Amino acid sequence: MPKRTDAYKAAGVDVEAAGEFISRIKKMVSGTFTKGVVTDIGGFGGLFKLDLNNIQNPVLVSGTDGVGTKLKLAFQFDRHDTIGIDLVAMSVNDVLVQGAKPLFFLDYFATSKLDTERAVSVLSGVAEGCKQSGCALLGGETAEMPGFYAEGEYDLSGFCVGIVDDKRIVDGSTITIGDRILGLASSGLHSNGYSLARKLFDASGLKPADPFPGEENRTAAEVLLQPTRIYVQPVLNLLRDLTIKGMVHITGGGFYDNVPRVLPKGVAAHFTFGSWPVPPVFRWLMEQGKLDWPTMLQTFNCGVGYMLIVGKDMEEDVRNRLKGMDLEAHPIGEIVKAKSGQEQVLIDFPAGRC
Repeated sequence: MPKRTDAYKAAGVDVEAAGEFISRIKKMVSGTFTKGVVTDIGGFGGLFKLDLNNIQNPVLVSGTDGVGTKLKLAFQFDRHDTIGIDLVAMSVNDVLVQGAKPLFFLDYFATSKLDTERAVSVLSGVAEGCKQSGCALLGGETAEMPGFYAEGEYDLSGFCVGIVDDKRIVDGSTITIGDRILGLASSGLHSNGYSLARKLFDASGLKPADPFPGEENRTAAEVLLQPTRIYVQPVLNLLRDLTIKGMVHITGGGFYDNVPRVLPKGVAAHFTFGSWPVPPVFRWLMEQGKLDWPTMLQTFNCGVGYMLIVGKDMEEDVRNRLKGMDLEAHPIGEIVKAKSGQEQVLIDFPAGRC
């Protein structure tokens, strides 16, 4: 007598493989659970009980994102254990910008044919990203869709919910002329600009196992798949008792598109290029593509993954606090008065820097 699942398996969907996958990831998922988690994985919805101690007027902040065409390099290099960190980072860093503490995360993993080992590797990265950001991996969806994706490929998206007290929302409204901009180092390309980065890599002749130019003891694959830095824990530490007026997560659109999202009318952000270290990968990309730095700063983070905008009187305290957490905050610019018709992002390129 045939199994109930045989017909579906013949159509390309292996229900038994999906069940094995769920059983294998249960332990790693439960390792991310915080005290607010009420249910185990496997239900129709994830339950989370809010702890509203010390929060007078709770506001939920949500974010969703993917990792873009960085996935193509994961397929090309056949490395899948860190791409899940990128997935979590893109959403938790976004909700952090408004001062929110990430509470829980959900993922969506879709593929043509489920490769259990590969899927477990991806989910191990998601779990690691949740641990780094202190949020629970509350649930997710694994979709097997025969013929929808290319063989050996998959797609990822993620969803995060955080919480912040209404009076502690960071929205940039108090930013004023004279405030300082501090840049927190990125770990590399993070998850943006990969359509261009992949094109330049493919044209370069470099192989995944080749030493990356300008890097000691790191291969091209390691540099290009370096996971996105998660800023949650150090920034939440700052927000406990220091005043941060505005924050920026540098994602797609680089400096020029992301910084204006937090600036009030009448002011501009004035940066001095070269006031922060630019990792070798960005200089390599610029040389390979024969690009200029304005183009680079429109496309990539160029070494600054996150920005803090603080009052002049708060700058030293913020920098010292972050230094104690092994995170350097570079003074990279200041808030100035905006001129009529002028962009809100102004970047000086000193002679010899371009």
